[in-house]
Amino acid sequence: MARKAKQVDGEARITPKKAKNAIAVAKVIGPAVIPVVAPYAVRAAGAARELYDRYQARKLGVPVDQLGEYTGRGAALHVRIAGLAQGLAELRKSSKASEADLAFATDAQATLEQLSATVRAAERMPTVRRKPAHRAIAGELDRLEGQLLHRLGL
Repeated sequence: MARKAKQVDGEARITPKKAKNAIAVAKVIGPAVIPVVAPYAVRAAGAARELYDRYQARKLGVPVDQLGEYTGRGAALHVRIAGLAQGLAELRKSSKASEADLAFATDAQATLEQLSATVRAAERMPTVRRKPAHRAIAGELDRLEGQLLHRLGL
């Protein structure tokens, strides 16, 4: 009677006989089900990957096709560096750019190259060293962005 009370309470026991039966059923049904289910599983995995890539690209602010260029823990910093480099190129091309603006662009470009190398080097650092390095890089990028926006008149 105690055995029936356990099963009534909702506890289903797995016995060796039940396990053997389940394996036998899986051996018979599995080969018939896998060819039907596999294409759907592959499509679902592809769709999930595409959604994740779009999410990552939107989070970084880049097109999906450029997502592969910005990977790792410093990806957001690399995106900011690339954006600043584009801004410096626009400053150089600007007809309103003075000699001081061109000198700033040259100096800032050299700084961006150093920061980019620092971000790549920080990828291999332990977390306790990488985070402060990333914060310092972000602070320097903030300073450069502010100066660039001021020189562009924004």
